[in-house]
Amino acid sequence: MPSDDRVALGLELLAHLEHAELSVKDAMDRIEIVTTDPAVQREILTAAQREGVVEREDGTVRPTATGTFVSFESDVVVKEGEFDCQRCGAGISEGHFVQFDSDELGPFGSTCIRKVLGRD
Repeated sequence: MPSDDRVALGLELLAHLEHAELSVKDAMDRIEIVTTDPAVQREILTAAQREGVVEREDGTVRPTATGTFVSFESDVVVKEGEFDCQRCGAGISEGHFVQFDSDELGPFGSTCIRKVLGRD
C-alpha cells in the first residue's frame, strides 16, 4: 500500500476514535494497525494535527469530531475465509474488516477488532 494511502487510512482511523482523548502512545498503538513504518506513523499523526482531525497537547491526542466512532452494525463487515489477524497474527476463519471511505482496515479477530477500536 503506498504511503499516501496509509496516511489517508490512518487519518480516518484517528477521526473515528471513540474516546474523547488518548495518550500519544495509545494513539500510536492504533496507528500501528495501519502501518509499522515509523516514518509513516509520524506522517499520519502530523497530518492529523495539520488537517484538524486531532488536537495534540502535553502528550494527549483529542479527536476534533464527536459522534463519529465506528459502529459495529454498519461499519464492520465480517467475512468468512482463511485470514491472519492484522493485530496479533493469529490464524482466523472469520475476519472483521472496518469499512472507511478510503479503504478497509483488517482483517482482525473478534477480540482484536474490539481492541483496535478501543472497546476493550
